[in-house]
Amino acid sequence: MSIVGHGIDLVSVSRIGSMIDRHGAHFLGRVYTLAEQSYCERSPKRRLEHYAARFAAKEAVLKAIGTGWRDGIAWTDVEVVLEPSGKPTIALSGKASSIAIIEGISHFHISLSHTGDFAMASAIAERRG
Repeated sequence: MSIVGHGIDLVSVSRIGSMIDRHGAHFLGRVYTLAEQSYCERSPKRRLEHYAARFAAKEAVLKAIGTGWRDGIAWTDVEVVLEPSGKPTIALSGKASSIAIIEGISHFHISLSHTGDFAMASAIAERRG
């Protein structure tokens, strides 16, 4: 096992709320998968915190991969998926998945945290074997 990269991101919850208010379903569909939206909408009280944490996770993952948002990577190429235990994991698709395969990245360690004001995520990209 070796670490390929680490990314961290901090997001203002109110900024994400403003984006949702201004752009509605267009913003949600462009940035979040349907499964992510379903999860976030289940908790009205913490809805914006959950969206912000997932936004931060997507940014952190692409920092860990080393690409940022370029070369045709879509926001929905990076998805936060919860294991049955509730532990967050990352599922890649599209261009982000192709780049991870080229870089030999086989796993991510992800940590999310949020308050009423801020959400953060840390992602470590790992190469196994």
